[in-house]
Amino acid sequence: MIKHIVMWKLKDAAEGADRATNARKMKELLDACNGIVPGMGKFEVALAQPGLEATYDVVLYSEFADKAALDGYLEHPQHQALKPFFAAVRDERQCMDYEV
Repeated sequence: MIKHIVMWKLKDAAEGADRATNARKMKELLDACNGIVPGMGKFEVALAQPGLEATYDVVLYSEFADKAALDGYLEHPQHQALKPFFAAVRDERQCMDYEV
């Protein structure tokens, strides 16, 4: 199994919206990707919550049966379509994939 974790820190304002609005839009777009390829397991998107420690605004935690399933997700047109918006609103991005 491959675990794929991505975190984004967003700009204060971008694409005509504030950070919180863009974070909610990112979550909606990512949530819509749940189950788009075979071999995708857990797929969880969360936003930073007031009162809890967070250095990033949006996090994706996902699991894939194998590297082929992860690659299928990364190359899927629905996932690719997210990239322009995400690039426009993000300030930083961190990613880690690891096999268990």
